[in-house]
Amino acid sequence: MSAQSTRGTSSRLALGGQRVARWLKAGSGWQQGLLGPRLQPERVGTRMFARRSLWMLVMAAWLAPSAARAANPSLGAITPYGGQRGTELEVLFQGGNLGDAQEILLYYPGITVTHFEVVNDATVKTRLQIAADCRLGIHAMRVRTATGISNLRTFSVGALRSVAEAEPNNEFTAPQPIDMDVTVEGRVDNEDVDYFAVPVQQGERLSVEIEGIRLGNTFFDPYVAILNSERFELASCDDAALTWQDASSSIVAPEAGTYTIQVRESAYGGNGACNYRLHVGRYPRPRAVLPAGGRPGETLQVRWLGDVGGERVEQVALPAARLSPFGLEVRDALGVAPWPMTFVLSDLPNVLEAEPNANAATATACEVPAALNGAISEPGDVDVFRFPVKAGQAFDVRVMARAIRTELDPVVTIHRGDGAGIAGNDDSGGPDAYVRFSAPADDTYTLVIRDHLGKGRPDYVYRVEVKPVQPSLVMGLPERQQYVDVTASVPQGNRTAFLVSASRADFGGPVQVELAGLPPGVSFETVPMPANQAIVPVVLTAAADAPLAGALVDVIGRYSDGNISVEGHLQQTTGLVRGQNNILVWGHTADRMATAVTAAAPFSIQVVPPKAPIVRDGSMGLRVAATRSDGFTAPIAVRLLYNPPGIGSAGDVVIPEGQNEAVIPITANGGAELGTWKIVVLGEATVGNGPILVSSPLVDLQVAEPFVAFAFQAAACEKGQETDVVISITRNREFQGNATVELLGLPHEVTAEPREFSADTTELVFRVKTTANSPVGRHRTLLCRAVFTVEGEPVVHTLGTGELRIDEPLPPKADPPPPQPEPTPMPQPMPEKRLSRLEQLRLERERALKNKQQSAP
Repeated sequence: MSAQSTRGTSSRLALGGQRVARWLKAGSGWQQGLLGPRLQPERVGTRMFARRSLWMLVMAAWLAPSAARAANPSLGAITPYGGQRGTELEVLFQGGNLGDAQEILLYYPGITVTHFEVVNDATVKTRLQIAADCRLGIHAMRVRTATGISNLRTFSVGALRSVAEAEPNNEFTAPQPIDMDVTVEGRVDNEDVDYFAVPVQQGERLSVEIEGIRLGNTFFDPYVAILNSERFELASCDDAALTWQDASSSIVAPEAGTYTIQVRESAYGGNGACNYRLHVGRYPRPRAVLPAGGRPGETLQVRWLGDVGGERVEQVALPAARLSPFGLEVRDALGVAPWPMTFVLSDLPNVLEAEPNANAATATACEVPAALNGAISEPGDVDVFRFPVKAGQAFDVRVMARAIRTELDPVVTIHRGDGAGIAGNDDSGGPDAYVRFSAPADDTYTLVIRDHLGKGRPDYVYRVEVKPVQPSLVMGLPERQQYVDVTASVPQGNRTAFLVSASRADFGGPVQVELAGLPPGVSFETVPMPANQAIVPVVLTAAADAPLAGALVDVIGRYSDGNISVEGHLQQTTGLVRGQNNILVWGHTADRMATAVTAAAPFSIQVVPPKAPIVRDGSMGLRVAATRSDGFTAPIAVRLLYNPPGIGSAGDVVIPEGQNEAVIPITANGGAELGTWKIVVLGEATVGNGPILVSSPLVDLQVAEPFVAFAFQAAACEKGQETDVVISITRNREFQGNATVELLGLPHEVTAEPREFSADTTELVFRVKTTANSPVGRHRTLLCRAVFTVEGEPVVHTLGTGELRIDEPLPPKADPPPPQPEPTPMPQPMPEKRLSRLEQLRLERERALKNKQQSAP
C-alpha cells in the first residue's frame, strides 16, 4: 500500500492500527538560509452521545481502545536520520503515545510511504521510498494518530550511499576504513573523537561535510579536519557560513594515499544525542554562486566560486513556480554536493557588477528596481552602482550575504550625485544590511557595498535587492504553550480553536483570514481582523461523520481597499534546537499548518452567551457548560483562548469531576476597548493517558461604557462615631429599574448598609459606622460595587475611589480648681518718672557736691 506525496498533500496510510554567540556571528541563524526567511442562565443544547446514530456508536466503541491508549503523541526521533535518494529504506518513528498512529504527514514532495506498521506505543515502523529527483536536504515530518498530531521532526535526504560508524575508531592510528563517496552515520559521545580513513588519488578532490546541528536533534557544534598520513592537518573547519554551525572542508590531494578524517565536538564535548551524517566524496563544494538569484522560469548562466577544484560556469534552468525552500544543486561528473546552494527566486532583473567599479566615476550603471549582484573579491574592495531616482521615490534596499550563505559582512551606504550620504546600514537583525531611503530630489544616486572589516575574497558574493516600498503581510500561529508550535486536532462532531496573527508592513486595515485545504468534513469560522488588532480566533468544526484524516492547511490573509491588494501566507517556526538562555539555534519554517480530524472526544463544551455587556472597570462571570458522554467524569479545565484588549480572565478554572458547569471570572479595566468581541473557551481533559483539547463555538462579548460615574466626597469622623459618605452620581447612559450598590474597601470594623438608586438619583449617602477598634488614619480605599440588571443578568460596576479619615477622639477636659478668696489689693508704687537729659545732669551735679562736702575736713 502506498500513497504519493505532493505539495499540499501528505502520505496517507490509514492502516487502522558554548558556541552559540560565535555561531550567531558566523551563521546568523537558520532562518536566513534554505529553511526560510529568517503572541449563563440559558440552557445549553442537550444532545448527548447516546442520541447519535448507531453507526457513530459502533465507531466510538471501535475507537475507544485506541483513544484510551494514546493521546497527545510525541515524536522524539526519526531513525536513521537520513537516507540516499533513489532508494527505499526502513525508517522508525519513535516517541510516545504512538499506539494509534495512522499516517506520516510529509511537508515536501519526493518521499513516499510504502509500508506503515505500529510496533507499540513508542514505535512506528515505516518504509520510505525516496525519489531519484527528491530535493536534497531537510524534509519535515509529523506523525498523525487517531487522537492527535505529533511535534515536527526532520529527515535528511542525501546523494550518497549510507554506512554506519563502527567503534572503536577513536585513534588516529586505528581509523575506520571507508570508501570514497559515502555518507557515514555516527555519533559523538563526551570527549569522543572519530577517525575515518579514505583512499584518495593524487589530484583528486576530497570533500567532507557534516550534518550535525542541521539534523535538529540537540545543540551540537561539530568539527572536522582532513589529515595526511603524517597527521598533518591539510584542512579543517568548525563553523562555516555555508553550513551554519556545521562544518565543511575540501582539499585536492597532493599525492595518492590514505587520508584521515577527524570528527569531534568542537570543545571535545558530546553526548548520546550528538548524531551526525558525514558526507565524504569527490563532489564539488563551492562556497558561493554568482548571481545568487534569478527570475522564475528563466535560464541563466551562473558561476560556482570557492571550490578547491576551481571556478566553473554553468547554465541553469529555474523552475517556473516559486518553491520554498529552493536551492541550486551543485553537481559535476564526479558527484553532487550534499546540500543545495541557497538561491533566490525573484521577479527583479539581475544586474551584474562590471569591474572596475570602486568609485562613482566607474560605478556600474543600472536602473532600479533591480537585484545587484557581485563579489567583494579582494581585501579593501568596494563595489559601487549608480542609478537615477526621481524625487520622493522610496526604496527598500536589502543586502543578502549571510542570507545566501556567504562570509561577507556587508555594509551599505547610499549617496547623492555630489557624494552626500543619505542612508547606510551595517547589521540589521544579523550580519546582513538593510536600509530604506526616500530620494530628496531628482538625481543619480550611488550604492556602495563593502565588507565591514575590509576583508575580501572571490566567494564573498552579495545580492542587493532594490525595490519600491510595497505592503506585505505574514501570517502566524501564536503559541498556546511556550516553544510548542500550534497544530489543530479537531475531534469528530466537536470543535477546536486557535489564534491566527498577522504581521502587517507598510499598510493598515482589516485582514480577512482564510484556511485552504482543510481535511474533508472540517469547516472554519472566524471574524475579520480589525485594523488595530494583530490576532483573531479561528474555530474548526468537524462533522460527526468526518473521516479521520490529516492535511497541511494554507493559512491565508488578505487585504484590499480598491487601491492595493495584499496577500500573506503562514510562516510557522518550529524551534528544534535551543542554546543557552533558550536562544533559538536551529529550526524549521513551515508554510502550512498541520491539521487533523481525530476520534470523537467524550465531552464537549459550550459558553452560555452573555446577554448583558461587561463594562469598563466591571466584571462578569462567564458560564461554561460541558456535555459528557456516559461514563466520562474527569475534571475539565476551561480557559479563554485569548482576552480582548483590556479584558482579563482567570486561567485556572475547572469543571469539577462529575459536574457539568463552571464560571470563568472576567474583568475589564478602565481602558478596555469598546465593542463586540468574538471569544472562545478551550476545554481540556485527560482521556486515557493524555490530554484532549476541544473548544466552544465563538460567542459575542460586548464591552460597554459604565452606566454611571461616581464622585466621592471626602468623609471624616472619630472612631466609635458615625459619619456620612456622600457620592455624586453622573449618569452616562440610560438604564431601567434600580441598581444595588455596596460600599467596599472599608477599614476594619467599619460598616455601611447597601443602598439602591435609580436613573433619577443624583446623590447617594452611606451612613458609615465605626467602632473603638477601627483603625485611625486616612483610608483612600473606598470604592463601590454597583450591580445593574440587564436582560435578567447582572452588570457589575466597580466605581471609585474615595477617602474616609478616622481620627482619635480628643481627650476629656480636666475639672476646674475650687474658687479662692480674692486677696486685698496692695498699694502699688508709682512708676518712676523718666528723667530728661537735663534733669539727669542736674541730679549728677547735686550728688557730686554732696560727696565733696562730706569728704571736706
